[in-house]
Amino acid sequence: MAQYLLAVHGVDGEEPPPSEVMEQMFADVSAFNDRVRTAGGWVFAGGLQPPESAEVFRQIDGRTEASDGPLAAVPVFLSGMWIVDAPDLETARAWAAEGSVACRRPVELRPFQVEPTES
Repeated sequence: MAQYLLAVHGVDGEEPPPSEVMEQMFADVSAFNDRVRTAGGWVFAGGLQPPESAEVFRQIDGRTEASDGPLAAVPVFLSGMWIVDAPDLETARAWAAEGSVACRRPVELRPFQVEPTES
C-alpha cells in the first residue's frame, strides 16, 4: 500500500454554493469518506480555513520569523485534503475522481515520497 494526498482546491473569489447544494456536498463527501473507510484506505481528511487565516514561518539569518497570510497570493488554493492508503495507483486515481465529484472541486492526486529503507 502507498499513501497519497488527494488535495482539494478552491478558487479565490468563488461564491459559495447555495445552502441546499452545500448540504448535498456534505452528504456526498460523508458517503465518499465511508466508502474509503470500508475499503481500508482511510488515513485522514479535513477541510482548511481560508488562506487569510494562514501564518508563514521561515528561517532568516538564523532566526524564525512569522508573517500573517498565505505564503503566496494565488487564485487557486488548498481548501482541504484526504490522506489515503491505496493498494495501487489506479485505486488512488479512482478515489481522487470520486472525491472530486463528491466535493464538487478539483482534486489533485500526489503520492507521498517513499522513505528509504535502512539496510
